[in-house]
Amino acid sequence: MSDFLKRTWAEVDLDKIEKNYRAIRAYVNPRSKIMTVVKADGYGHGASFAAKTFDEAGADWFAVSNIEEAEQLRLSGIQKPILILGYTPPEFAAELIAKQITQTLFSLDYAQQLSTAAVQAGGTVDVHLKLDTGMSRIGFLYHGEADTSALLHDACGAAKLPGLRIGGVFTHFAVSDEPGNPFTALQFSRFIHAIELLEEKGVHFALRHCCNSAGLLNYPDMQLDMVRPGIILYGLTPAVGMPLPIQLYPAMSLKTTLFQTKMLAADTPVSYGMTYRTPSERRLGTLPIGYADGYPRSLSGKADVLIRGKRARIVGRVCMDQCMADITDIPEAESGDEVTVIGCDGTQAIPMEEIAAHMGTINYETACLIGKRVPRVFFKGGRQVGQLNYILP
Repeated sequence: MSDFLKRTWAEVDLDKIEKNYRAIRAYVNPRSKIMTVVKADGYGHGASFAAKTFDEAGADWFAVSNIEEAEQLRLSGIQKPILILGYTPPEFAAELIAKQITQTLFSLDYAQQLSTAAVQAGGTVDVHLKLDTGMSRIGFLYHGEADTSALLHDACGAAKLPGLRIGGVFTHFAVSDEPGNPFTALQFSRFIHAIELLEEKGVHFALRHCCNSAGLLNYPDMQLDMVRPGIILYGLTPAVGMPLPIQLYPAMSLKTTLFQTKMLAADTPVSYGMTYRTPSERRLGTLPIGYADGYPRSLSGKADVLIRGKRARIVGRVCMDQCMADITDIPEAESGDEVTVIGCDGTQAIPMEEIAAHMGTINYETACLIGKRVPRVFFKGGRQVGQLNYILP
């Protein structure tokens, strides 16, 4: 591991990412395509490496948040269809056309703007219609029969515009990670009914998709023509305690190093604000990881790290670049030791969900917060096969 800065780094196991994809493929209806979601740098795992792994494993589509993420995939060699799930300014219509990137269409106003830009660019933008069936975020509104007139006016109007080619329609579930919540079934029924209304007016769709990670696991009868797994591709659960019909393999570990140790007398203050004082003589170790690396200040005094297979508690406030761990009960620990912040060491493990719980958030956010000065180092077959260094590409 001498070819990257061994300060703080994230290790990504591409074999586990592939195993997760294949487990999903085996579970999903064979007639349903799979759109792998690699937005937010592959949920912090490195979009270009993750996408290549999914591509080679047979993924049908890719989903991103914006046009720059889509262009990143094209530059990485991804030739399969890409859907932008969010907003793209209409003036980028020429780029969408040239790079064959599919854009989400969410309102008549936006459709008109994108149509005008596409005609000016001399081409056609491929689009998928987004229906808002209950998420109340973006999309043509359809929360029930009262929205029928507006839906038909706006969506049918968008379908008639020049420079746009509708290839699919989709919605997004709000609570599909709660298997007993009836709202998902309500959203699905709204989605199907809205499609029927539009098809009666001559607007047809080759692809219908609504299932995110939790949706495809909890509601297999809703998989339709395509599903959109995201967090489960990386081995993380959509919600704490949610039953899983497939086995997932967390693909990322976060590592740092122990670079100084010292003995401190009892009642010695530690770190900013002196919020922690040693209760007795304690041995502390300093780690080069802090909130600028995505290890937030909220973990102060709560989280553990693993050193030589043993847990050590973070004490004192987490700083921007460093933090301290109590290593009194690990006398063999010494400067230069590898420290596991997230992941496994021997029989001990600190899963992403544990860190998220200490932060008062979800594993999605924890993974995405890992900073861009933390290089991602990729392994396949137990061998390092690449890295992403965002500071010095």
